[in-house]
Amino acid sequence: MNARLPLRDPNAPVGAIARASAESPDLKVSFEFFPPKNQKMEDKLWASIEKLAPLSPDFVSVTYGAGGSTRERTHRTVARMVEETSFAPAAHLTCVDATREEIDQVAREYWDAGVRHIVALRGDPSDGIGEAYTPHPDGYAYADDLTEGLKKIADFEVSVSAYPEQHPESANWSVEIDNLKRKIDAGATRAITQFFFSPDVFWRFQDRVLDAGIDIPIVPGLMLQPNFNGLARMSKMCGVSVPDWYAGLFDGLDKDPVTRDMLTATLAAELTAELRDRGSDHFHLYTLNRAEIASSVSRILGLHTRGKAAAVS
Repeated sequence: MNARLPLRDPNAPVGAIARASAESPDLKVSFEFFPPKNQKMEDKLWASIEKLAPLSPDFVSVTYGAGGSTRERTHRTVARMVEETSFAPAAHLTCVDATREEIDQVAREYWDAGVRHIVALRGDPSDGIGEAYTPHPDGYAYADDLTEGLKKIADFEVSVSAYPEQHPESANWSVEIDNLKRKIDAGATRAITQFFFSPDVFWRFQDRVLDAGIDIPIVPGLMLQPNFNGLARMSKMCGVSVPDWYAGLFDGLDKDPVTRDMLTATLAAELTAELRDRGSDHFHLYTLNRAEIASSVSRILGLHTRGKAAAVS
């Protein structure tokens, strides 16, 4: 006789997304923002920050334009986060079109402002993605050089980038993994991935990383872009594969932003659920300075309950 299965609690959630929302003391989320270009965008950014603050992110990162094109705006945004929020901000720094002295000065200004975490990147070529990258003759050539320089200035925590589908400029996987190892040897303690759409993409990359003896946390990056046309352009530039099924879900929704937002949040939540089933416990959300989708994904992950608990305690 078959053993009787216990009756399921009718109030209990089901499915992969529900499993993702189960409480986990180790679950972390981080958010990425970009510095605003005008007052309207600044108001939107700080409204988003206010909405996301109760979710208690592990850190928030602020991007930095090529050649320091957003230097002052990035610094102002990060400094305000330190002064006015409970966030732990991570400021982006790139190697493009700047001398070592200029970058070192920016790093010192961040340290003096209370910033202890830097996302160190080579950066996109000043002529645009896809164009040839030429290191500044007096600058840091690549992210590993930048990471090493930052660690000499102060005891920064340094995060770097990783590419589950290989950086478009890498000749092969051996070059890709060796580059990541150099950044770690220079002092990086975390890698945040380029966005991707299939968990298999991340798992295959994670296997390559583990086979290479790399044991720092590899944080999956999730792009929360509901404008599919914009997402497709971005993916093409970055060498990211967009599955046909993903494109099909957004077909005919150009004039339906509500449905696009819902789909984006649901698909991101499903991806995090699958990744959590295989042990991922930190997710980096590329918010595009919009709180709604990031908030929805974080709620599905169960972070809203943690925020309430922190507020009560």
